[in-house]
Amino acid sequence: MKSLTLIIMALMLTSCSELMILGGLGGTVVSQSPAVKAYNGIDVLTIGQTDKSIKQHAYERIKHETQKLKPNE
Repeated sequence: MKSLTLIIMALMLTSCSELMILGGLGGTVVSQSPAVKAYNGIDVLTIGQTDKSIKQHAYERIKHETQKLKPNE
């Protein structure tokens, strides 16, 4: 619980939007699975550093890779 408080304080001090903090932590509070809690915690940190979620990073990477495979038209 102490580490969660420190993470929240760090995110607030780095001017991360409140919506992202609440969105990322909402899933953590609702979920009981340790794997989901860990994913959501990492996702909050990722959003705080890059302004994109893990899902957005994956989507952009897949989109970039599929564009490389398409023949030039």
